[in-house]
Amino acid sequence: MTDELRFYEQMFLIRAFEERVRELFAAGELFGTSHPCIGQEATAAGLAAALQPGDIVTSNHRGHGHFLAFTGDVDGLMAELMGKATGVCAGRGGSQHLHAPDFYSNGITGGMAAVGTGMALAEKRKGSGRIVAAFLGDGALAQGVLHETMNMASLWGAPVLYALENNLYAMSTHVTNALAGSILDRARSLAIDAESIDATDVIAVRDAALRAAAFVRTNSRPFLLELRTYRFCGHSLNDECSYRSREEEAEWRKRDPLAVLARCIDPAARNEIELRCRERIDHAVEAARQAPIADPHDIGAGLWQS
Repeated sequence: MTDELRFYEQMFLIRAFEERVRELFAAGELFGTSHPCIGQEATAAGLAAALQPGDIVTSNHRGHGHFLAFTGDVDGLMAELMGKATGVCAGRGGSQHLHAPDFYSNGITGGMAAVGTGMALAEKRKGSGRIVAAFLGDGALAQGVLHETMNMASLWGAPVLYALENNLYAMSTHVTNALAGSILDRARSLAIDAESIDATDVIAVRDAALRAAAFVRTNSRPFLLELRTYRFCGHSLNDECSYRSREEEAEWRKRDPLAVLARCIDPAARNEIELRCRERIDHAVEAARQAPIADPHDIGAGLWQS
């Protein structure tokens, strides 16, 4: 399978999964909320292709795409969202608190960047050669913990790649109303190398991520990669995007990462991929419906205790 076909399958799977999640919430089969990554699929797929086995990923509240790109576990993720015992966290973590081997997330804005940096320092001390890719959004730049974390990462030489998904909005606040100066200069002021890339092109994301990961691994130094992207959906499921114009959304739709990649792929091959992805998701939904609900008595299972 060519890189283009592999990326298209990965990205379409993420898109179709997120769309199905929205349908299931509307139908009352899922509870709470969720933060879809529709439109941002290329960031997850491109980063996943740049890492090596054993590297670690930390994610955030908008993490379904990251999880699927790095694990491919559609069944486990769907079951987790449905609160079933067969979920990746036995139904206890839900949408924002996902865990799999070498994958960790939570919903605290900027919080996992600190955790990921600590993990990177631990791997450096062990001499494992592993690096950490820490996903965060542009909204995390307003968090003091991120500045403290990046300062320590630079001082101590943490092998961490900060993958900053700039989708222009921190919930409803446009980046120009929240951030003064340059995102890249913020990193460079701490002696952290940085690059910005158009994240509507998954091949460009993969190539930039390969360069960044190689730098981090070779130099045992942090690197910030700004991924300029856009979410076609609201911040969460109940967000109607009243803070932005339909004209803006239409302009970004012209740069839909799936459509950009689809131009390189034969329509018959695309149809086959899309059918296969939808079948995987259908199977995951049915399997989760039949699975036992998480047992409240097991709420403490897996917790570390001193």
